[in-house]
Amino acid sequence: MLRVEELHVNRGRTKVLQGINFAVEAGEIATLIGANGAGKTTTLMTLSGLLPISSGQARLQTSDGSYDVGATSPVDLVRAGIVHAPEGRQIFGRLSIEENLQLGAFLSNDKARVARAITDIYERFPILGERRAMPAGNLSGGEQMMLAIGRALVAEPKLLLLDEPSLGLAPQITEEIFDFLEELNREQGVTMLIVEQNAMLALELADRAFVLENGRIVLEGSGDELLNDPAVFEAYLGVG
Repeated sequence: MLRVEELHVNRGRTKVLQGINFAVEAGEIATLIGANGAGKTTTLMTLSGLLPISSGQARLQTSDGSYDVGATSPVDLVRAGIVHAPEGRQIFGRLSIEENLQLGAFLSNDKARVARAITDIYERFPILGERRAMPAGNLSGGEQMMLAIGRALVAEPKLLLLDEPSLGLAPQITEEIFDFLEELNREQGVTMLIVEQNAMLALELADRAFVLENGRIVLEGSGDELLNDPAVFEAYLGVG
């Protein structure tokens, strides 16, 4: 589904990504782990068209066609199926929960489909349905994360990019969010690429995993393989 080849990305004068190569197959959950500043968020922002590619290529292949990420606008990438739930959730605090969800469908003219999608989100996250008229800024961190994921799902992603879904959340809420992501993948086959600070949780969830260091991928394998790699344990899981 996604092929990234020799991808270089600069932010100002800083070379952030330095020739990374990886692939995510349809139906997989993949994760990028690494230290702060390794280039994980830059990778997701590039794949959603928010940062320009300096050289190399990223290509999305779906049943609807093939898309060169670097030559496609962010809006058209959403149409193609790449949907990004960014770090920090970035919900619109003054808008209601329902208005935030409706923004996830800004490209759709099918009001009935949008209504069904929002109803599905309320069924998955009942607390959002109960408070649908409430300003989203009044929600707790975990509830805001539910809303951010829900907003992304209303856009019907083929590839869902998630940046730090557990950031700032209590362990119990984090577990609920990850259980939901696993269920979403299993039941609906949504392909995901997740950047996550909780490396153990991410590797337990992932079919495929990549370790990013200083803008380069230095290790890759299945989630289980990296979870049991002594080097990964020492560097990212706090076990010597």
